[in-house]
Parts: sequence; C-alpha cells; structure tokens
Amino acid sequence: MNQEISGVLIIDKPSGITSHGVVARVRRLLGIRRIGHFGTLDPFATGVLPLSVGRATRFARFYLKSRKAYEGTIRLGFSTDTYDSTGTPVSEELPVSVEAEELEKHFREFTGRLMQTPPPYSAKRVGGVRAYQLARQNKPVQLEPVEVEVYALELVSFEGIRARIAVECSGGTYVRSLAHDIGQRLGFGAHLEGLRRTTVAEFTLDKSVTLELLEEAVREEKLGECIVPLEALLPDCPELIVRGREEKSVRHGHKFELAQVERFGRGTGREQSVSILKIMDPDHRLIAVARHVSGSIYHPDLVLV
Repeated sequence: MNQEISGVLIIDKPSGITSHGVVARVRRLLGIRRIGHFGTLDPFATGVLPLSVGRATRFARFYLKSRKAYEGTIRLGFSTDTYDSTGTPVSEELPVSVEAEELEKHFREFTGRLMQTPPPYSAKRVGGVRAYQLARQNKPVQLEPVEVEVYALELVSFEGIRARIAVECSGGTYVRSLAHDIGQRLGFGAHLEGLRRTTVAEFTLDKSVTLELLEEAVREEKLGECIVPLEALLPDCPELIVRGREEKSVRHGHKFELAQVERFGRGTGREQSVSILKIMDPDHRLIAVARHVSGSIYHPDLVLV
C-alpha cells in the first residue's frame, strides 16, 4: 500500500466496535500506521466516523470541536448508569405519562448554550484516569460541567415510551447526557437507546463507506475513490495561491502579508480578515493552513512538507 496516501476516509461505523477499534482495523487493512479520527463515537453508536490518513492527521485541531448531527432514540421510563442501552438500570421502570407537545417543550429548554455534565462512563479524565475506568471499579466519579451548544433538538416521532430525535450540536456534546437529563426533568428517567451520527463538519453519511466496502475498494485498487483529498478539507476557508519566492517562504513557515488586492471582502464597502486561509501552490495542491495574526499578517501554522 502506498505510504504517501493522505486524506480523510468517511467510515460508516458499525455498532459494537470502538472508534479506536475501527482505526486499528483500517491501519491493518491499509498498512499505514499514521491514522487517527476526528471525534469518538461510543461503541453502541453507528454512523459518520471521519478517519484521517497520513498528513491529514495534522488537521484534527480544526475538527474536534466542529458541528455534528445525530439521529437517535430516547427510551423513556428508567435511567441507566451509562446513560444508554448498554448500561444497568439504576431506577425502577415507571409509567410514562407525557404527550408529544410537552416533550417538545422540554426539548426547547435543552436547546442553546448549556452547562452539561458528561456521563460517568466517558473518556473524560479525572485526576489523570479515564472516568469510565473509575466507574467500572465502582469508584466515585465527579466530573465538572462544561459548556456545550445544542443548535437543534427535534422530536421526529413519539410512540408511547420511545422518542425519535434529531440533534445538531457542538463538538463535546454528549447526546447520552441530553437523554438522561431530559429523563430527570420529566421525573421518570430516560436513556439513549440508539444513536447514529449523520454529519461531522463537512463529512456526511451519504459520502461514507462501510468497512466491508473499504476492504473491497482496497482489493480492487480503488482506494482513491474513497478518500477525501487534503485540498477538499476545510471547504469554507478561502484559498490563496502562492508561487515563487512567496511559496518558498510559506513552506519555511514564515509570516506573510496579504496584498491589498487579495484582501477578502474587497468591493463590499469594507475589507475583512478571515481567521484561516488555505495556501495552495500553482498546481492547486494544499501546502499550508495559515491563521490571521493581525492586520494583513498571516502565519502558516500547519505546513505540509
């Protein structure tokens, strides 16, 4: 396998395997060690898991807090220790007495900026130890609330004890915690019965491949058809083409000044400085990602050499 392969594989993760397990499997399949992922999915969850390959692993900083979308099912009536269907019930099952309209009202209360406490069974660290390791040893887990943002929380359908939901949220949001907290608010408990991630930033489910299809692509030497190239990453960032002396300077990681004629927003009555620029060579290959420093000055924070 070509060790120079770089880009993103959008994997449709199956249930029953960890995100790290998917990474390990793809490493073996491709014969490439340098593979990571842009945001963990719980083992029971399915859907979009973007894997970064080769030089794309350096782009993780731009994606770990990116916007995500999910479809899921909340099971009303009792809560579990993991906040999902893989856990042990921690409350007796109570009759569910709520109408769809009331559920939607509570959903609105869990929309916007929230202080959310992560589940005790999570990868958050407590004194240097993963929270789930402490929870499995029946040791107390005290996690601090963190600010997250839920852009949308919609009730898709409701049948007795199961509420189908669609969620759009910031990176770091636990849908399991949303389900648990809503159950606590209702007074009869709830947990997340199923979860499928449909979007991470620009990576969507309709562009994903299963592990089986990926194996088939490798056998047929069609891996390139599955990979999102580096040049297509961060599609909302403006591009700047450099050549000659400017290109050499960028490749050496030197700060540069954006020429007045290249300032973005020119002709709109006011000029704007964008926070991130994709720097391309004359052949439209991505060579760097630069951040705005001040005025018209940018610095290549990520240089692809």
